[in-house]
Amino acid sequence: MPPPDPAPKTPFDALSEPDQPTPERPYAEPGPDEYVAQIKETADKLLRDRAARADVKLLATAMRELRYCLKVFAGYRDRRKVTVFGSARTRPDHPAYRAAEEFGRRIVAEGWMVITGAGNGIMEAGHVGAGRENSFGLNILLPFEQSANPVVHGDPKLMTLRYFFTRKLMFIKESEAIVLFPGGFGTHDEGFEALTLIQTGKSHLFPLVMVDEPGGTYWAAWDRFIREQLFDRGYISPADTALYKITDSVDEAVAEVTQFYRVYHSMRYVRGHLVLRLQKQLTDAVLDGVRRDFGDILAGGSFEQVAALPEESNEPALSELPRLRFRFSRHKIGRLRELVDRINAEG
Repeated sequence: MPPPDPAPKTPFDALSEPDQPTPERPYAEPGPDEYVAQIKETADKLLRDRAARADVKLLATAMRELRYCLKVFAGYRDRRKVTVFGSARTRPDHPAYRAAEEFGRRIVAEGWMVITGAGNGIMEAGHVGAGRENSFGLNILLPFEQSANPVVHGDPKLMTLRYFFTRKLMFIKESEAIVLFPGGFGTHDEGFEALTLIQTGKSHLFPLVMVDEPGGTYWAAWDRFIREQLFDRGYISPADTALYKITDSVDEAVAEVTQFYRVYHSMRYVRGHLVLRLQKQLTDAVLDGVRRDFGDILAGGSFEQVAALPEESNEPALSELPRLRFRFSRHKIGRLRELVDRINAEG
């Protein structure tokens, strides 16, 4: 099967807008050399500020980790990736392990690659299914020894990090989907982190799927807590439950991940507008339905189909994709996810 269309440049770049245009540089953003100069200037200020040794060490280590991870992932920008989370204690004979292994095998057959925390249990299962050539590992140094699982041990796509925050950043930044199997504190931490970033608009939209073993109740119980204790108390909006899907079927999990990109491709903010890049242009009937049913997410104006904008010239691989442009009321992310689902279903 051919690989999917190239993913956006990076998820977080989709959320930033270019500098205000000037006659000398109408739409261009700063180049890499300008950003590197900013990094050097900031580093010099640490000496001027007489920053503590421990603080400087933290920044230096984080910078080294991030630079190396970016280098490793850079060679695989043309393939979409899914991050798989779950307990490191799950045994190979457990139904959840077998489900994670099957998910890894099935999603790779769709042209994807698999990222995990590189440990045992569910992480190992995802890698076993995906195979070494389609697996990335983001291992973490802990006070007690945690070695990488045999699938990715010694592989160039295995990265070992000191800090959880740099590891978390890479999980989200490099993924176009997240799939969670039953696990402990770390699994919930990563799941809530992803949901928070999506809900607050600090990350791109992506599918988040919680997969139970066949007939299992782990995530169903979690969902009851979310609905009874968060939704019923008004701590989340009605549409926020659209940001995740719960299933005990590997078939449904694979479909949820792949179908999210059936018509929708990626998103980017451009001069006050949210621009959805699409795999194909919407019909007039679908566009009329969007205008009729999703006017509540607009901060003004209407939905319009456009070609690539001049501000997007730094992403030439996406220049031929049609766009849906509108002024988005940014506190309605759940409704935005429902819009994407509508486009994928009817587009």
